[in-house]
Amino acid sequence: MIRLTHCHLYFHKNSVNQVHALNDINLHLEEGDFTTVIGSNGAGKSTLLNCMAGCFFPDQGTVSIQGQEVTRWPEYKRAKYIARVFQDPLLGTCPSATIEQNMALALRRGKFRGLGKGVKKRDRDFFREQLLHLDLGLENRLLDKVGLLSGGQRQALTMLMATMLKPSVLLLDEHIAALDPKTANQILHLTDTIIREQNLTTLMITHNMKHALHFGNRLIMLHQGKILFDVSGKEKQRLTVEDLLDRFYLLQKEELALDSMLLA
Repeated sequence: MIRLTHCHLYFHKNSVNQVHALNDINLHLEEGDFTTVIGSNGAGKSTLLNCMAGCFFPDQGTVSIQGQEVTRWPEYKRAKYIARVFQDPLLGTCPSATIEQNMALALRRGKFRGLGKGVKKRDRDFFREQLLHLDLGLENRLLDKVGLLSGGQRQALTMLMATMLKPSVLLLDEHIAALDPKTANQILHLTDTIIREQNLTTLMITHNMKHALHFGNRLIMLHQGKILFDVSGKEKQRLTVEDLLDRFYLLQKEELALDSMLLA
């Protein structure tokens, strides 16, 4: 479904501040893969998603979606294939537009929009039907501005908008991190339901190891721009939080040993 082949990406290339943000990434997500991504701060998790989405182009390597190479396609051009939900609930919607206007824009993602009427009656009927699944009463608030919604309501709406037209790939960048625990749990289970019902190919970044183990069929660990651990199926099901912590601990020990060698 989506494939990254020998992808390298540098920040501040050829300077004293050079960072090798993605280091020879080879990743293939099959249709229906729900992959959770873990790693320490600066490991390259968000950079990986940005490379997939077209925010950053790799310095080397290729990106393909459904067999189509999109390595140099900008973000707007990949929008017909890729949907994304960000950590900040404010980023996924337009606060000054109404719920129905936001949903109308999402319904036309990656399509030619023209100059016709933005929201038609058949659209409103469809929007109400979709919003009913959220069980938040938003189906009766189509004309309310999105800026009036709570963070949880906005993130639920963003999740719905991202998946109304089944995307080839769904990217979730710590999309519950800014929410309170109760709301985060509701949004996470809504996410899991939508992904399973639509069999969506999904990559979800999380710092919560329990979530990384409980959700999805595959888990990858990033460290210093490299994929160091890639596990799926029954092997993933057998893992515990302690197993993941042990792996992080070993990485830290190896880093300290390397630093000591360089300083010697």
